[in-house]
Amino acid sequence: MPENLRIFVDGHCFDKEYQGTQTFVRELYTELANYPGVDTYFGVRNTQKLLKALPFLKPSQILTYRNQRFPLQRMFFDIPRIIKNNNFHFAHFQNISPFSKNGCKYIVTLHDVLFKDFKNQFPFIFRTVRHILFKKSIQTADLKTTVSLYSAERIKKHYKISPDSLFLIPNGVNRKETLSKKASINFISTKYKIENFILVVSRIEPRKNQELILDLYSELALEDRNIPLVFIGKNSISNPGFRRKVNQNQKVHWIEQVEAFDLAAFYKACRLFIYPSKAEGFGIPPLEAAMHEVPVLCSNKTALKEFSFFEPYSFDPGNIDGLKEKIIQMLDHPPSHGELSQLARDIENKYGWQLSAKKFFENLQSHK
Repeated sequence: MPENLRIFVDGHCFDKEYQGTQTFVRELYTELANYPGVDTYFGVRNTQKLLKALPFLKPSQILTYRNQRFPLQRMFFDIPRIIKNNNFHFAHFQNISPFSKNGCKYIVTLHDVLFKDFKNQFPFIFRTVRHILFKKSIQTADLKTTVSLYSAERIKKHYKISPDSLFLIPNGVNRKETLSKKASINFISTKYKIENFILVVSRIEPRKNQELILDLYSELALEDRNIPLVFIGKNSISNPGFRRKVNQNQKVHWIEQVEAFDLAAFYKACRLFIYPSKAEGFGIPPLEAAMHEVPVLCSNKTALKEFSFFEPYSFDPGNIDGLKEKIIQMLDHPPSHGELSQLARDIENKYGWQLSAKKFFENLQSHK
């Protein structure tokens, strides 16, 4: 009988605030769990958070990191110990892997190198540390992967990776059972006291461009139309201007984190979803919003330009007048239910997690 494929997954992203890498790991390995002959094991500190994301895991599949004080200690002590004591075929890391090899093949998924192309959007130390760690990790990986064509192009350029050695494993979305639109509106109204709102979901960073939406919200006097503005996302890189402007308007709400159930209800209940980012390695939130069949305005910069299905509801965040016109158009004359349903189907057909898991499994098989 053939030996099962054994994969160790560094799950430290589940020990931190929400970000896209959590979605990538959660959804990819949820799908991979359906493949016979594949055994996955996760290294984390916060086992409860991991089990909330991946409730199908057995206790034997969770390998707890011992070192709690410094996050990178897992690279020097925990992960080498875990790999040495187990017979893994692969170890999968997001962006950063240990520099020393420990008896199995390393998979590195490098999600983006935006800090190389948009230096003014990131602090100097942030850029310098990531450049060193990301470059070494992707260059020494046995299986090199990324999540978008845009990221693949930039990684190849900056880190001199040969085109045929970098594999594309796209992020994705799946249609999941949620509350109906009416029930979602009632849920958000009851729990959060918010109705008839515009929604923006992403970590709070300068490149995410949330301040632009705050400025346009005031310019368009949308508070006078009784249309609140809701931001959901943790403060990731300091942006004092954003916090100040949020506090100046009672119709603007900033919620740093919500449970997955609540987030789905926010998507479903919103009147309009806007994603104004200037730079993305992929960009999951606009796809998630569209899967809930709500109107979406999405930036067309960097990796987001690959989402051609959003046209004519995509925009250049540098064209302020054009964006203002599109916001008013979408509020006053939103797409029909039929158009929104068709868009959700198109996205599901192109970016289903089942497709990504199949590609990933095939790559694993070819690199055994």
